Amino acid sequence: MAERAASSGKAVLKIEDLQVYYGQSHALQGVSLTLETGVLSVVGRNGMGKTTLCNTITGLKRAQSGSIRVNGREISSLEPHEIHRLGVGYVPQGRRVWPSLSVDEHLRMSSKRDANWTVERVYQTFPRLAERKSNGGSQLSGGEQQMLAISRALLSDPKLLVMDEPTEGLAPVIVEQVERMLVSLAEEGEMAILVIEQNIGVATAVSDRVAIMVNGRINRVMEASALAADRDLQQRLLGVGRHSDEPGVTPAAIAEAQEQLAEVYRIDRLGTRTEPVVQNGIYRPVTELPNRWNVPVAAMRQAAVEKHNPQDELKKVFAIPLAERIGRTVLVAGTFDTKAKELRFVADRLKSLGIPVRTVDLSTSGRPSSADVPAMQVAGMHARGSSAVFSNERGSSVAAMAEAFARWIEREPRLGGVISAGGSGGTTMATAGMRVLPVGIPKLMVSTVAAGDVGKYVGGADIMMFHSVADVQGLNSITEAVLGNAAHAMAGMVAQLPSGEAWEAKRKLARPAVGITMFGVTTPAVQAVTKRLEADYDCLVFHATGIGGRAMENLADSRMLSAFIDLTTTEIADMVVGGVFPASDDRFGAAIRTGLPYVGSTGALDMVNFGPRDSVPEKFKSRKFVVHNPNVTLMRTTRDENRQFGEWIGARLNSMNGPVRFLLPEGGVSMLDAPGQPFHDQEADNALFEAIEKTVRQTSLRVVQRVRSNINDAPFIDAVITAFHAIAPKLQRRA
Repeated sequence: MAERAASSGKAVLKIEDLQVYYGQSHALQGVSLTLETGVLSVVGRNGMGKTTLCNTITGLKRAQSGSIRVNGREISSLEPHEIHRLGVGYVPQGRRVWPSLSVDEHLRMSSKRDANWTVERVYQTFPRLAERKSNGGSQLSGGEQQMLAISRALLSDPKLLVMDEPTEGLAPVIVEQVERMLVSLAEEGEMAILVIEQNIGVATAVSDRVAIMVNGRINRVMEASALAADRDLQQRLLGVGRHSDEPGVTPAAIAEAQEQLAEVYRIDRLGTRTEPVVQNGIYRPVTELPNRWNVPVAAMRQAAVEKHNPQDELKKVFAIPLAERIGRTVLVAGTFDTKAKELRFVADRLKSLGIPVRTVDLSTSGRPSSADVPAMQVAGMHARGSSAVFSNERGSSVAAMAEAFARWIEREPRLGGVISAGGSGGTTMATAGMRVLPVGIPKLMVSTVAAGDVGKYVGGADIMMFHSVADVQGLNSITEAVLGNAAHAMAGMVAQLPSGEAWEAKRKLARPAVGITMFGVTTPAVQAVTKRLEADYDCLVFHATGIGGRAMENLADSRMLSAFIDLTTTEIADMVVGGVFPASDDRFGAAIRTGLPYVGSTGALDMVNFGPRDSVPEKFKSRKFVVHNPNVTLMRTTRDENRQFGEWIGARLNSMNGPVRFLLPEGGVSMLDAPGQPFHDQEADNALFEAIEKTVRQTSLRVVQRVRSNINDAPFIDAVITAFHAIAPKLQRRA
């Protein structure tokens, strides 16, 4: 963390010789403390006077003597509401939210005119509150209540924010989020923050200096780094550290903890990001590590400041297990400002069949909505807030609402399905949300564009596109028939949907699923690999036509795969050169994100795919072609193109942190690249292989291996099986 700004002018908070009593009990005994800017943490055992200090600053407890100045003004004799108006915000211990008021009512009641902090800014900072805006305080989790308590204080636009035990009782991942928020607020410089905290890890991570309270006094104010490193002092003054019956900390244990810290916070020196690690499928923050008092405070502070995308973090914080994704409620989503009648027709049909329904408004007009989930709530999930959605430019508004809906829906539990109806704009928004849901949850889009090329809407998801025939504009004999059939189709799918528990039980009993990519010219290899593995693994083969690669990666992101055997990476050639089966620039992204075992190769990178021969762009007329069939023309890739492919693949492999084996078939990358075949070009293949070898940073986990064989021949198949067994997770033998 950058050092706090040097002091200048009046301190935000200055306390001198504060004396506070409860009857004859002397709670605060001459407390003196100065907070000039940034964050100051106060730590101490229970009963040392920390909460009394908070209550006295905020006027809830009257001091017998002493001085409390906020920005130079004496406040010790003022009433709480007067102190609040002077810019002192308070987040009390225990949150103290009203059980009968909704989240939105809490926030609207606390907001001020012309303040830096608005309700919209709160929803941007805590998208979960936007999701829960209509829920009462008693319906929130502890983490959500703490977000609400913090937000309520921020809406007062404080110059001094007093927080009493802000991380008490919170899950470790929520604690991490609160840490980052505190550091961010301090760095923005809008307010100074006094944090009362028992968690030493939090206290030393968010501030440069820490005040230690002992028996109603400030025993000392010291550097946070010194406190974090001094275990004996922590034990002596704070009562933290190991218990007397625990074994001592050995040098080996210290070294192990430091190694674990290095794994938890990997620093990307090319960017400025610090990313938490998922180890064995478990997200591990610092607070879960053993021996955390030995963690260097500089590393903790760096991890808090060099934060990655907060939306990505929220995905981890509010990730929903697959079993909890599955339910019976169907979302009827769409633009209720223009399609309300049609969407409610679908909803009513589903309700008449006994299907629970929630309506979700995706309109971008800003008009009031009677949907169960209004557009403002969905829009608030956008990374830049609802203002990104409600703009004056329709194209950007539709794109922003599509992104917001995807973020909103991925946090919704117990879904039975999603159904929508609309034109191209409505289809764009609704299918964006459908695509992030796991395969198997029913997804149905009634659309005017369903009779054309729907690849960009469906992507790699199992979305049913239902042609509307007539425009989705009013109810008539055609639209009623089509929408009615769509509703009944959805009801039928939901009726046959297994429960989340049954889904999870079936998944646990199933063979581990492996994603394998194939093209016509790598079919012999894939068939041979599948035959050798199918007794122990569920071999899922994906046609490498752009959509196929995306479908495989969607399953991996949904944790429905256990490994990749990505033999056919031809989609990269189409992406780089301009063929009709291109990968997206996120190709290999699932392997990067999940860390699943990855075996890959260069299958069919000797070709770019086009449609009929006369559809090939004129600029390629001098190239070598093979007409695969009347609708598919293959073009041989060049040495320079292959070098580009290799460099791109190598860079992506370097981003993988799971076990990787990448095999290079020296005898050719497809059936057409074998000796004597029309695409055989050793020079072009070597350019590909050399580019990969030069780009990839090989380690014990990330290995590139040449195989003296064509990709479809037995030696290469043997090499694939050997590589896979070397890195695949151990099988759990079924009874």
